[in-house]
Amino acid sequence: MTLFAATLLPGLVLFFVGAPLALGSTWASASFRSFPRSAAASYLFFGAAACWFLFNIWHLSAADFGDYRVLLFIGFTLVATLAFRCVPDFLSVRGLCILILLAASPLLDAAYMEYERPLRLLMVTPLYVAIALAIWVGAQPWRMRDFLEWLFARPGRSRRGGALIAAYGLLLCGVAFTF
Repeated sequence: MTLFAATLLPGLVLFFVGAPLALGSTWASASFRSFPRSAAASYLFFGAAACWFLFNIWHLSAADFGDYRVLLFIGFTLVATLAFRCVPDFLSVRGLCILILLAASPLLDAAYMEYERPLRLLMVTPLYVAIALAIWVGAQPWRMRDFLEWLFARPGRSRRGGALIAAYGLLLCGVAFTF
């Protein structure tokens, strides 16, 4: 992945997440509020995360337990399938956290050793914050529910937060075109 794509993609994601909140969309606020316990979001986010993780397992090299990849693939497939049945609470939050952690690797790889481009830090720094938050929220997924309750307790908070996220997304999109 190029540094251009690694900066543009998170910028677009941030913009499309923040813009509906900034505009005060009732659909967006209802979707965000129901996200932590949404069955549809669980299937989407955790399913996508499980598929991506299993893809990585299937493509392990011999140095990374590649000789056991079939056993690992079967074991993790079983764990992912049983998660839907045995631990359905906050599965969408866990899936989102896993996706953030998996997506961080190619994005950080694109910015690795690009010291002559200091604007890359506008993408890398929030990405490290997102990694830390994904680890924390993945271990304690009810924190996402509590944060969303706090965010939507006053309408101005979600609008200001959405505007900030959308503006940063636009900034990242603009920075991407400088590479």
